[in-house]
Formats: sequence, structure tokens, C-alpha cells
Amino acid sequence: MKGDTIPDNNHIARLCFPKHVDNEQIQATAFMLRASDDGRLSVNWLEFLNCPSRESEIEEMQKVYCAKLNVKPRAKIAVLNVGDVRNKVLTESQDGRNLEVLHNPSINDPSHSGIYNLKQDDELIAELILETVRDSYSARK
Repeated sequence: MKGDTIPDNNHIARLCFPKHVDNEQIQATAFMLRASDDGRLSVNWLEFLNCPSRESEIEEMQKVYCAKLNVKPRAKIAVLNVGDVRNKVLTESQDGRNLEVLHNPSINDPSHSGIYNLKQDDELIAELILETVRDSYSARK
């Protein structure tokens, strides 16, 4: 439901556009707010999809991303654990930032969610989030 807190033991996916991927490696810039982000970093709640495996979750995300965006071949999907992201930023950021990860579904994207309490040009926070990436996958089949 909109506004629900995503549990720390769940996972989120972040679409990382090619400009944020260098030599197949996701860069911290993929986790920085853009002016159009309305104060939240867009992610998707993987467990919400209720798929039998991580591979099927990724296939579902590939379909969702390709249906609503022009996904280029070098784009990646970063998978992160919610608790890892929150704990890393809370304990290692200079201001003890307490990120919130909340469900924010849309009509064509029911697993859509967001990471909140970020600020523009938050390079250190973006680096900390990058350090918690568990896996990455191609954003296209």
C-alpha cells in the first residue's frame, strides 16, 4: 500500500542508465537525485512482485522498465537490501542520515517505491549506497 515502509530484510532494484555505468560497473551517480526526482530516488520493491526467484523478479523488472522507458543495452539493474542501505548510510554518513524506503506504487508499476531523505548533490550518500549493491543485471533481456 502506498506509503508502507519496506521491511529491512527485503530488496529493491534501481534502474541504472548507461551514463551511470562504466566498463559494466555501476557508478555512484546512479544513486544521486536528479532535479526531477521530487526528493525520492526511484526504486522497485522486489518481494512485492511475489515471484518464485530472483531471476524471475529481474525478468519482471526488465519488462516493466522496457514498457515505460527507452532502456539502452548498457543499462543495469542494481539489487540492494533495504536494511543494508539504511544501516550503511545511518552509521557512516556525517549527519547520521536515516533513509526511509517506502512503497509508492503507480498504475503501470505496482512495485514502484522510493528512497527518501536524500538531498541534491549528495555524493557521499550515493557512494555509501553503491557500496551496498548486492548484484547487478542487464536491464534488457
